[in-house]
Amino acid sequence: MADDIKFSDFTTGEKARIALLTARMAKRGMAGMDVDISDLQRRVERIEKQAARRKKNGK
Repeated sequence: MADDIKFSDFTTGEKARIALLTARMAKRGMAGMDVDISDLQRRVERIEKQAARRKKNGK
């Protein structure tokens, strides 16, 4: 996550989506180290970028 974004900068929906995606990553991680989670990581990064743009434009 970018250093200038705080957890409070995310909307409630974004927080919920990140929590769900993190839980899915953990579930896949339990399946083994050879399981790919990069697609879920990209989705979280997209949410983080969206929050960063919103924060930047809000100033």
